[in-house]
Amino acid sequence: MGDGRLADKFFRIRRTLLEMLRDRGFLVTDAEIAMTREQFIEKFGINFRKEVLDFHRSKRDDPSDIICVFFVEDKLCIMSLEAYLTQMNSAKLTRAIFVVKDKPTQLFLWELGDHSAKHLEVFTEEELLVNISKNVFVPKHELLTSPKKKFLLERYNVKITQLPRIQVTDPVARYYGLVRGDVVKITRSSETAGRYVTYRAAV
Repeated sequence: MGDGRLADKFFRIRRTLLEMLRDRGFLVTDAEIAMTREQFIEKFGINFRKEVLDFHRSKRDDPSDIICVFFVEDKLCIMSLEAYLTQMNSAKLTRAIFVVKDKPTQLFLWELGDHSAKHLEVFTEEELLVNISKNVFVPKHELLTSPKKKFLLERYNVKITQLPRIQVTDPVARYYGLVRGDVVKITRSSETAGRYVTYRAAV
């Protein structure tokens, strides 16, 4: 991809990731989202190793909660995963997103699940070319903080198991980084009520 296609592709992927992290409550500036293709090329060039795009961000309300984004140059395998985990452990980080070219094998995903002390996510480059949250058919989702979740359950006197469910494997749930036990507020447009709000628990 020496004709600018590499830059075009990863300009879009990086922007989706920044939008995704901002929607999850991480610190991302408007200027980063608004970066143009020309500015991207000025910063990273036309040909580059994917790892130069690696970055990390902290939560707006908790600077100690940091997530790393790794752009994997070669295939992500168990051996390379261990190298990333060593890097994370030395920095005392527990969250990471891996951007890979090809979808990982089920065996690898099982291995990923064994690291339950860490929140590790894998997205293919293809999945990040478009921000699915901007699809007109996807209503607004908002992850409830622990206090808001507690208030909701107490207010309506319900258990989390009584709420409608959303699978953590759902594309929208993956976009927001939902884990089991999370609750999302979903706001839809309604011709009669103007706005219709529901809540779903991630399972």
